[in-house]
Amino acid sequence: MNIRPRRNRKSAAIRDLVQETQVTTDDFIFPLFLLEGTDAKVEVDSMPGIYRLGIEVMLKEIETCLKLGIKAFDVFPVVPEHYKDQTATRCYDEGFFYQKALKRIKQEFPEACIMTDVALDPYSSDGHDGIVVDGKIVNDRTLEVLGKQALSQAACGIDIIGPSDMMDGRVGYIREVLDENGYTDVSIMSYTAKYASAFYGPFRDALDSAPKSGDKKTYQMNPANQQEALIEADLDTDEGADFLMVKPALAYLDVIKLLKDHYSLPIAAYNVSGEYSMLKAAGEKGWLDYERVMQESLLSIKRAGADIILTYHAKEFAQLNGR
Repeated sequence: MNIRPRRNRKSAAIRDLVQETQVTTDDFIFPLFLLEGTDAKVEVDSMPGIYRLGIEVMLKEIETCLKLGIKAFDVFPVVPEHYKDQTATRCYDEGFFYQKALKRIKQEFPEACIMTDVALDPYSSDGHDGIVVDGKIVNDRTLEVLGKQALSQAACGIDIIGPSDMMDGRVGYIREVLDENGYTDVSIMSYTAKYASAFYGPFRDALDSAPKSGDKKTYQMNPANQQEALIEADLDTDEGADFLMVKPALAYLDVIKLLKDHYSLPIAAYNVSGEYSMLKAAGEKGWLDYERVMQESLLSIKRAGADIILTYHAKEFAQLNGR
């Protein structure tokens, strides 16, 4: 028998017919950085092509992206230093510029899916995801603030809450707070396997949210551990998560597959800032074909099992590939 696999590779049309994995704009959540004010647009130095945006500019950006087929957005606030304190009180202030902006976005684009981040680091003078007492991040006291933060965001009409703090029990706590206050339709995308990674640097530049002391290794996961992700996923599933997320994506494709193989919930993967920036830098140097490696990287995340990809490449991918 003359078995020749190359027969199924002999033309673009046949290759398309037998292609196993497809990436489309339907897979994406596009992270956006919100500045206080209206018309500001400031590029993130360590993330070429990514900008911090005032609300009026952000509304135009979302409109452009919707026309390209991107339907979901994760909005992060850039909180000026003078608003920060040790207990992150601004994170649940209904009059804060972030909450006002979320309401505007949902009013202007009710068809868009808007996700928000639940963690204290953008608002904390300590730069940690939880409250710091005597040099330690205290878990249960932090949960109370996270619940207030999630409730404040839900009141703005957002669609998905994204707890990224990695405190124990936060998914169940937030779910209970949301349900008790009538927000049973607000989804939770848990940062289930969020690793203490070195790939977050450019994101922390964008938000000016790096820890002022110490690191995040007492609450974010050890990059060496895979089975621990199953423990976290079991807990998040039992506590009421609607999606399970792996962060970062490219260095943790095995963990994406592990969760996909063991859970029926949709699996999300965050293609993080450092993963974005290193491709951009190599492309600008001419060392790699940026457009090709960008699309290949996204394909690898989808092939590993991600149903949803949070990625800074979303707009460029949409412009290259159409709807």
